[in-house]
Amino acid sequence: MISHIKTISHFIPIIDTLKAYRFNIFKADLIAGITVGVVLIPQAIAYALLMGVPPIYGLYTCVIPLIVYALLGTSRQLSIGPVAITAILIMSGISQIAVPFSDSFINLVILTGLLIGILQVLMSIFKMGFLTNLISQPVISGFISAAALIIIVSQVKAAFGLTMPRYSQSYEVILHLVRHVKESNLYTLLIFLLACISMVILKRWKKSFPGALIVLVLGGLVTYGLNLDRKGVAVIGEVPTGLPSFVMPNFDYQTIISLLPTVFTVTLIGFIGSIGIAKSFEMKSRDHTVRANQELLALGISKVIGAFFLAVPSSGSYSRSAINNEQGAKTTIASLITVGLIIGSLLFLTPFFFFIPKSVLAAIIVVSVIGLIDIKGAAILLKVRRREFLIMLTTFLSTLLLSIEIGVLIGVLVSFIFMIYYSSRPHVAELVNIPETEYYRNHKRFPEASKHESYAILRFDNQLFFGNTVYFKEIVLNVLSQRQIKPKYFILDMTNMHDIDSTGLHVLYDIYHYLSSSDIQLLITGAIGPVRDFLKRSGFTDQLGRYHYFMTITEAVNFATHPTSQRTEKFAALQYNTQRSLMD
Repeated sequence: MISHIKTISHFIPIIDTLKAYRFNIFKADLIAGITVGVVLIPQAIAYALLMGVPPIYGLYTCVIPLIVYALLGTSRQLSIGPVAITAILIMSGISQIAVPFSDSFINLVILTGLLIGILQVLMSIFKMGFLTNLISQPVISGFISAAALIIIVSQVKAAFGLTMPRYSQSYEVILHLVRHVKESNLYTLLIFLLACISMVILKRWKKSFPGALIVLVLGGLVTYGLNLDRKGVAVIGEVPTGLPSFVMPNFDYQTIISLLPTVFTVTLIGFIGSIGIAKSFEMKSRDHTVRANQELLALGISKVIGAFFLAVPSSGSYSRSAINNEQGAKTTIASLITVGLIIGSLLFLTPFFFFIPKSVLAAIIVVSVIGLIDIKGAAILLKVRRREFLIMLTTFLSTLLLSIEIGVLIGVLVSFIFMIYYSSRPHVAELVNIPETEYYRNHKRFPEASKHESYAILRFDNQLFFGNTVYFKEIVLNVLSQRQIKPKYFILDMTNMHDIDSTGLHVLYDIYHYLSSSDIQLLITGAIGPVRDFLKRSGFTDQLGRYHYFMTITEAVNFATHPTSQRTEKFAALQYNTQRSLMD
């Protein structure tokens, strides 16, 4: 019985939370939940419009998904709901097959959330959380920076009060703004600028202060009091009152196929963002463990169930999670308190949303995402890791100039190209003895150390596989060709060679035969257990001879420099077995 309870609590972590729940914990969760709810309401409305759906769907997304995550999630601080990056990904993908804000577009957005949820649940079942490692940090930074710019540009229409056609590229929006800036509605632009300035000032004063809610309320009151909606200031309009009802999303095979590119992109980007946020707060608090596959399950089920209650795709928000943490959230109960605030808004406050200016929502979006442009990270990469800067820059430009999905794909491909290139040409060092020590280091770093006539030492700092065997062979031949006097021994340091495939074994045989034909003995040092086992199974160990294996370079050098004290087979076998037990 106890084991069954443990199994249930493993999949429903809130059970363990409730066992140790106390009033002092509830007080902390209450404050955090209310604070996050106050911040979430204006963001949910703004990000719904950014996604291309009416504001009410943003609020619907803050009900069922938050409840499900609170029950199943393993992060105590992660706050999920509508986020800017997910919103722009959805808008970018689905706007190609339907018109934003239309009934068909809304249905496709909800269906996309259902498909993303199903995919995340399947990934959890098959323990596929590792797939998110395929996207490197420079790709994520480049993509998010470009997406942030795209989001900012997408708010030009609402910020300036312009009438403009729907453009597919950001530069087209900028060109339209330059040509028609004189047609801007000054009231709309003034509201946008004042809202931006106010939120920045309030945020600098106190990060957790609900500046977005304040400007939302003030913007609505000013618009209503001065009748600005009659002077060209666009407002939200009527927002339905009440909780979301159960609705079955409409779909067919062809529709699902057309949505798959968006589904895959949002699934990966959304989960990487969410798990990254959760892990960062785990490291800060050190009082709980975030389980990646359980997070996939929680996020997936929250989307699946939410889709039947009119929820659009949700994800983890760093800003709201940070507020949740700063306000002292101890458990996921804080999210349930946030849900209570959202339900109250849906039941009683939606009539007050009518006069909220869309330019205020544009300001909320712009202020929220402008910090996502990672200029500092790009500068650091340019200084310390230029190839990763190139990956980031390529992802940034391709996302900005082509499309979000293509940008991510190109970034991943460029990452793999760089990875394959550097794996095919790994770091190699010819080692020399540092005078009066037993240390052997790279000759290029210690040019004052001289090479020994009797032996050459090479360290290959990677696995030996089909992609770098040609390079490995060239390096070995090059090291030997540079010697004026042919050495009697070639010492291969395998300390950093963690694996060898069949092609690598074939080349190892080639080198062995080449050295033997040149009267040079091959000595191997530092081979780790799995590599030694492979060489033993392949027959290479027996052909080379156990007495040619050493634990350290020093032992190999002693063997090479004292040929009269060649080890017996019995001693060699003893040391080989000792080496196995010590280095496995």
